[in-house]
Amino acid sequence: MKLACTMAPGRGDTDLLLERLATELGGRGLGCCGVVQINSERADAGPCDMDVRVLPDGPVLRISQDLGPQARGCRLDPAALETAAGLVATSLLSGADLLIINKFGKHEAEGRGFRNVIAKAVAMNVPVLVGLNELNRDAFEAFAGDMPVRLSSDIEVLMEWASSVTVLAA
Repeated sequence: MKLACTMAPGRGDTDLLLERLATELGGRGLGCCGVVQINSERADAGPCDMDVRVLPDGPVLRISQDLGPQARGCRLDPAALETAAGLVATSLLSGADLLIINKFGKHEAEGRGFRNVIAKAVAMNVPVLVGLNELNRDAFEAFAGDMPVRLSSDIEVLMEWASSVTVLAA
């Protein structure tokens, strides 16, 4: 099966890794679809803003909400996440060599977000690489079973995997 996941140790490191991977793969002519996350520090020292870039050249969507300085709950904007998932689903149906999803998060764990897009790609035999965090690891494993390959958070390892499951120009 062509389903893999990766988890980098530091906060935001998986986002940076997958964004770099998507850029390098796109530069080599691979048709990637999916999303990569871009975190931007805020001038007011509040939590970072979270955006996703729809691959390959799609829009950048803000997926975080500013809930104010005292807020402690989830800042994810579920409507923006679902918009991104819809855009990725459409691009997947148009043809893709690889699907990259920045994170199997809480919404995917609950059956929303990119969960159906991941399942559709697997059914279409499109290779999928998913970012993962420890918090949602069990939910991802329940969803994917023994299908996924666990890859280290090393760009070269990810490039080698992408080369092994796609037709990637050297």
